[in-house]
Amino acid sequence: MKILGADMGSRAVKLVVMEDDKIIFRKQLTTMQFYRDYCNYDNTLHFDLSKLTDIVPDICVSTGYGRNNTNIDDFTPINELKAHAMGACFQTGESDFILLDIGGQDVKVMSIEKSVLTNLDLNDKCAASCGRYLENMANVLEVSLEELAKHHDDPVNLNSTCAVFSESELIGCIAEGISIDRLCSGVNYSLYKRLKTILSGFAGKKLYVGGGVAGNQAVLHFLQNDYSEVIPLEDNQFNGAIGCCVYGKKIAGSK
Repeated sequence: MKILGADMGSRAVKLVVMEDDKIIFRKQLTTMQFYRDYCNYDNTLHFDLSKLTDIVPDICVSTGYGRNNTNIDDFTPINELKAHAMGACFQTGESDFILLDIGGQDVKVMSIEKSVLTNLDLNDKCAASCGRYLENMANVLEVSLEELAKHHDDPVNLNSTCAVFSESELIGCIAEGISIDRLCSGVNYSLYKRLKTILSGFAGKKLYVGGGVAGNQAVLHFLQNDYSEVIPLEDNQFNGAIGCCVYGKKIAGSK
């Protein structure tokens, strides 16, 4: 049984095919690439997986922004909270933990108890807590995201709570001659401060982190102020798609 999971995010579409609980295919595309190059519209939207692989899935499940905005032929849509919770349970092999997912334009915090989502908080109103904020600040500093993620020592204090105003504040700091290393640290720390507010209602020792920002070592370093264990998911960017596959297996089992 081959199951295709598609996490259709705001910035990227993540695709995973699983067979017998093993990932046999994974691919990340920009959202524009996905719709432009791999979909066609004939009364309904159709995704042509054959342009990427010769694998023919038996079941297809989708989640994310695209799941809300478009109906794709042959896909069963599921809530993205369920997808990410199921993906994290599968990846970690654990049933009790806190999951922080930092996407391109939203943040989700979930408390998982006995493999069930029992508490959650979302921040999807402003990009200042999300991956897009880091992208914008890296562009202002003219450094790569990889370089930005290395720095956590002696962060400059950035006070603005708005992603747009933060750019002006950062430019002011550059004009004052503050080092790039400290500015990078400040950007990472300012994101952490916003995450800390969202995480304040989720006490525990272990925090798993998903989403692209899970690869930012500086943000993970700061999160260790609040949790004894901060662990990025192995397939952090594909967690939602993996959760879709796990759900697809349940669908298959119920038939």
